[in-house]
Amino acid sequence: MSRFQVKKVAVLGAGVMGAQIAAHLVNVKVPVVLFDLPAKEGPKNGIVTRAVEGLKKLKPSPLGVADDASLIGQANYEEHLEQLRDCDLIIEAIAERMDWKLDLYKKIAPFVAPHAIVASNTSGLSITKLSEALPESIKPRFCGIHFFNPPRYMVLVELINTPTTSPEVLDQLEAFVTSGLGKGVVRAHDTPNFVANRVGIAGMLATMKEVENFGLTYDVVDDLTGKKLGRASSGTFRTADVVGLDTMAHVIKTLQDNLDDKSDPFYASFGTPAVLKKLLELGNLGQKAKAGFYKKVGRDVLRFDLESEEYVPGGQKADEVYGRMLRKPAAERLRLLRNAEGAQGQFLWAILRNSFHYAAVHLGTIADNARDVDQAMRWGFGMKQGPFELWQEAGWLDVAKMIQEDIDAGKALSKAPLPEWVFKGPVAEAGGVHTAQGSWSASAQKFIARRALPVYERQHFPEKLLGEALPDFATAGTTLHEDDAIRLWTLEGADRAPGTGIVIASIKTKMHAIGPDVAEGLAQAVDIAEKDYEGVVIWSGDEPFSAGADLQAMLPAFMVAGVSAIEGAEAELQNTMLRIRYANVPVVAAVRGLALGGGCELAVHSARRVVHMESYIGLVEVGVGLVPGAGGLTYIARRAAENAATSTGKDILPFLTEGFTAAAMAKVGTSALESRKLGYLLDSDVIVPHKDELLFVAINEAKSLAKGGWRAPAKRLFPVAGRSGIATIKGSLVNMRDGGFISPHDFHIASLIAEVVCGGDVDAGTLVSEEYLMTLERKAFCALIEHPKTQERILGMLSTGKPVRN
Repeated sequence: MSRFQVKKVAVLGAGVMGAQIAAHLVNVKVPVVLFDLPAKEGPKNGIVTRAVEGLKKLKPSPLGVADDASLIGQANYEEHLEQLRDCDLIIEAIAERMDWKLDLYKKIAPFVAPHAIVASNTSGLSITKLSEALPESIKPRFCGIHFFNPPRYMVLVELINTPTTSPEVLDQLEAFVTSGLGKGVVRAHDTPNFVANRVGIAGMLATMKEVENFGLTYDVVDDLTGKKLGRASSGTFRTADVVGLDTMAHVIKTLQDNLDDKSDPFYASFGTPAVLKKLLELGNLGQKAKAGFYKKVGRDVLRFDLESEEYVPGGQKADEVYGRMLRKPAAERLRLLRNAEGAQGQFLWAILRNSFHYAAVHLGTIADNARDVDQAMRWGFGMKQGPFELWQEAGWLDVAKMIQEDIDAGKALSKAPLPEWVFKGPVAEAGGVHTAQGSWSASAQKFIARRALPVYERQHFPEKLLGEALPDFATAGTTLHEDDAIRLWTLEGADRAPGTGIVIASIKTKMHAIGPDVAEGLAQAVDIAEKDYEGVVIWSGDEPFSAGADLQAMLPAFMVAGVSAIEGAEAELQNTMLRIRYANVPVVAAVRGLALGGGCELAVHSARRVVHMESYIGLVEVGVGLVPGAGGLTYIARRAAENAATSTGKDILPFLTEGFTAAAMAKVGTSALESRKLGYLLDSDVIVPHKDELLFVAINEAKSLAKGGWRAPAKRLFPVAGRSGIATIKGSLVNMRDGGFISPHDFHIASLIAEVVCGGDVDAGTLVSEEYLMTLERKAFCALIEHPKTQERILGMLSTGKPVRN
């Protein structure tokens, strides 16, 4: 199969989804042109221009950096269809009207390049019917591509083929969507609402029906069906508000219009709930209308009451006894819920039973196998486990019997029995649908292995489902050293040639916090690699990269030995950072998720950073009343000097301002792209769209640096801004303090940061070393840790997880 190169993409339709898909393409550096109808008044591209401008205001941001909105090309169907000839992929994302889509296909067909793939981002319309409007030459290159909202953050993309779609085209598109866009692909059958929305929306409707049955309020239900249940924190009704109640109603209507009681035995439960009808009638469409199931008034969140048609005080929580039940092992949890006497427990069992029942009955028609259903619910609906996973974990046959008993007793939403394969044959014998051989296909009546496309060779440790026999990063490879804090290991086998291979350092502490044991382990990784390997990659198979220094581990030492113990620990941590920076082998930080405080410092001292797009990097120590103490401020000063050296001017301060502000205001990059803008990533660093490709890319980067003749940077002195720089920065801080924008303690901390990054009480341009600045860092850090207000902030963060403002 020849490589499918996507040099340019066209997105047709500048609505909510089309514009955000275009934004995500820009995030991953794919050139894109966004089309829509010509505006009736003003510039012809007016509709697209307004959509692109709107992207900058959306929260959460669809763009990694808001300014990148300007990279989205703008076009309209009247003047610019010729531009389609240069596009390798055309994604149609106009409104969910079959007639509009078919008309557009006829319009664009003459301009589609002979190699280009055309795909419709429909959430449920028949892909096969859509293909009928296309010329025969395009049909093999046409399929469905269903992104989930918001496209930047939601992992799931469903690909849907028609009978005429070329298998090679689907493989090519899956490779691009996976590696190029960083998504998880599920191949869905061309049935109403495909996989995720078919199961998920049926589940939401069933939940709403059970809410009525048990007389529960929306806030209590969201408390029960959020994180406690292993699902998205927004629960059921808040999720509906975020998605948009009009969007939800459309998806429900697709089910209603395209199914009946013969094709779906649960059809009777697909009626539009009365509360949804009323909210739509009132124009309360959810978050975008600032009112839906919930409405925020000032700081209060109100919930809708159908009986009075008014918003009433919300915020009610579920009974804690059910929270405790939901923390039990799966088998015990389901038994307790099924036997619960209270309405909340009975409700939880009912919605879980309904989800198991629905997924089992429809597996054979909506998906190729059970893995696709579980992945779709994980990636598209934010579930920790898909329905089949939870069922399997709780004991396959035991749960199956409980479900069937409820069906026979008339308690379920449908009288349809569980399929025979549930009780007899390979699934029953294996104890579930996910096995070492693969996942169960109800249509093929066998276990089917994962697709072996070349793109998946880039994933050393793909996200796995319960029951699958995929490698576990915690035990894979050859262990070189392991303790409670860190594991040093390598993927290379016994046949590794001396001087080759990469040492992988995986931090094991809670939130991957960096304490003395972690620092010692990282130094040991460098020692091992320098003796017999090509390099080191700092990577863990779970998030975060590191939430920072282990404050909790520091406090006992501080209480016993005072500030001297802290100073010693900080000095060791700084030495570790310098050991990594000046190692004789390249050290690559593979960053995913949070890299805060000490985690950020660890990343910036590495030779190279390979970073997942959704990484959040920053020096946040001021939140706990401290300054960065493991080389973060030294890094800011050094980078300012390096950047100033490329300028014709001699003044370092302009190059220092951004770094100082980022540290003093605890700015965190809200994407890898923004972290680069803040200076925590360099242009030479690599941003990876797919989290499961991070290790593969990082290892290749380390090997490439080694093979390129890696030499550590030369230790050199560099100029600092000095006391005049400190005075200028403090002048601004005084205004902020006196204006009430920062507290006196914030002023004190920021002043200490200024003193360190400017090099202390020296003349501007004085040459200093990293060690000198790190001494200033330690002095400031230790002075603050003795300060009562800093101690208040630390204890507040440790006890509540929230920053204290004092």
